[in-house]
Amino acid sequence: MEYRVLGRSGLRVSEISLGCWAIGGPSWRAGNPVGWSGANDQDSLAGLHRAYELGINHFDTADVYGDGHSEILIGQFLRDVARDQVVIASKVGWFRGTAPHAYQPVHIRHQLEQSLTNLGTDYIDLYYFHHGDFGPDDQYLEEAAETVRQAQQAGKVRVIGQSAYSFQDFTRVCPVTRPDVLQFHYNALGSQYDRQETNLFRWADEQNLGMVIFGPLAQGILLDKFDPDNPPKFGEGDMRAGNAAFTRERLLEMRRRLAPIKQRFGDTLESLVRVALQYALAQSANACVIPGFKNARQVEINAQASGKPLSADDIAFIRQTLQS
Repeated sequence: MEYRVLGRSGLRVSEISLGCWAIGGPSWRAGNPVGWSGANDQDSLAGLHRAYELGINHFDTADVYGDGHSEILIGQFLRDVARDQVVIASKVGWFRGTAPHAYQPVHIRHQLEQSLTNLGTDYIDLYYFHHGDFGPDDQYLEEAAETVRQAQQAGKVRVIGQSAYSFQDFTRVCPVTRPDVLQFHYNALGSQYDRQETNLFRWADEQNLGMVIFGPLAQGILLDKFDPDNPPKFGEGDMRAGNAAFTRERLLEMRRRLAPIKQRFGDTLESLVRVALQYALAQSANACVIPGFKNARQVEINAQASGKPLSADDIAFIRQTLQS
């Protein structure tokens, strides 16, 4: 396993780390599915332990993943490993309970304490604001930022992070939240973050910010693992249900676009995982990826991609093939 330092945060993490959203299981917010179906707790715990054996040391979760269930599973895992050998990340922002807003200071304090309890630890290595919506006119922004800084000063949080869903949100809130690490969605299909005027990688590198990339496998779309003639059906509470990317037409289109990739790099699952993860990693030396998993086998396939970088020609080929 190769390791990287997340910029000025100083956190040394495995370049291929683990996203722990899926192991939280199904969940809902405001009546809408926001979780994943198909997870099994024993398989999830086996995956966490296998990751540790393979040198993966960075595990990313959130208070809202399975309404705390993901954190609880990681807490069970932490009983069996040296706490100072792993980097645990969690987030606050999507679950508001009875608070007027999830970034109300008293609610942030409560959620942090609940996350610490779920995880069975007295500190979180990397604590994110989960999104960039701080209320009308950013009314909660300054107090929320101060609340998490106080938690950092108290030793409950080591590093502050900011997750968001647009370049504009990052550039607006980061001067106040002052994160050392950014988290965002990115993969080989490209996005606003690699375009000239909204290049988040360049913006973050200029400030020596760490970057944690989620969705590098596009929920498996980049792996051609779904049969277009028998599109997947997802269980209740699964956020993929109703996603047009999993329709027959879209799956057929992706299969067509992936054909040259398979011809150049190989058509095995391992080959496609390597292409997807290393493409994302190539965007910045300050970045790591956090593909999700549900079992030890998926962890092993993800981990095998470490230390197998793509050439500049490979990167150009992938971009031309998948983004044109």
